[in-house]
Amino acid sequence: MGTPAKVALITGAGSGIGRAVAVALAREAYALVLAGRRREPLETAADEVRKSGSEAQAVAVPTDIADPASVRDLFAAAVRHCGRLDLLFNNAGQNAPGVPLEDLTPQQWQAVVDTNLTGAFLCTQEAFRLMKAQRPRGGRIINNGSISAHSPRPNSAPYTATKHAITGLTKATSLDGRGHDIVCGQIDIGNAATPMTERMAGGVPQADGSLRPEPTMDVEHVARAVVYMAGLPLDANVQFMTVMATEMPFIGRG
Repeated sequence: MGTPAKVALITGAGSGIGRAVAVALAREAYALVLAGRRREPLETAADEVRKSGSEAQAVAVPTDIADPASVRDLFAAAVRHCGRLDLLFNNAGQNAPGVPLEDLTPQQWQAVVDTNLTGAFLCTQEAFRLMKAQRPRGGRIINNGSISAHSPRPNSAPYTATKHAITGLTKATSLDGRGHDIVCGQIDIGNAATPMTERMAGGVPQADGSLRPEPTMDVEHVARAVVYMAGLPLDANVQFMTVMATEMPFIGRG
C-alpha cells in the first residue's frame, strides 16, 4: 500500500455528509481517520472508503468528541496510524427536539453545546498541537457551520446558537493559526440530501408557522466543495463557503 499524499481526520464520519466527504477525499489519495460515537457505522464507512480506490486507507476510531480524553486518544491514533495530520473536518453535530424555547431542558441545551461547539473546539485544540509540532508543519481545518450559522429555523435555539458560535471559532482559529501555517475555513450547508433531511419531503416548520416540504441537493456537491477547499495550498484559503439547495427558503423573507 502506497504512502498517502495527505491525511484527513473527519468527525461525524459514520453517515451523511461525513461519510460522503470521506469517500471524496479518498479518491484524492487522502488517508482517512474516521471518528464518531458508534463503531459499526464507522467501520461501514471505512469499508466504503477502501473500495473507492486501490490504495485508499481508512481507520475507524470510535470517539466522544465532547470528552477531552477521548479526543486526545483520537489524535494519538491518527499519529499512530498515519504519522501526521493535514486536514481536520469538524463535521460532527447534533440537534435538540424542536420544542418551544421555554420547554427545552438544560440537559438538552447542554448536549448540543457539548457536541457542536465544545467538541469542535477540543478537536481544533488537538489539531493545533499536532500541526505546530509536525514537519512539515501546518495544516487545514474546515468547520461545518450550516445555514443555521446565518439564520435559524423555528424552535432551534441550541443548534442555531452553536452554529453561530462555530463562525466565531472559525475566525479565531484563522487568526491564531497565522504564523504557524494553520488555516481554517467554514462550509455552510443547506439541505444536503442525507438521512437527516429525509423528513423535509413531508414538510418542515417555516418561519410563518406553516409546514412545507423543502428541496434538497445531492450530498456529493458538498463533498466536492470540501475537496476543493482542502486542496488549496496553505497560502490560500476559502474562509466561508455556502452550498445549498437553490430553492430552499433561505434567501429572502421568512
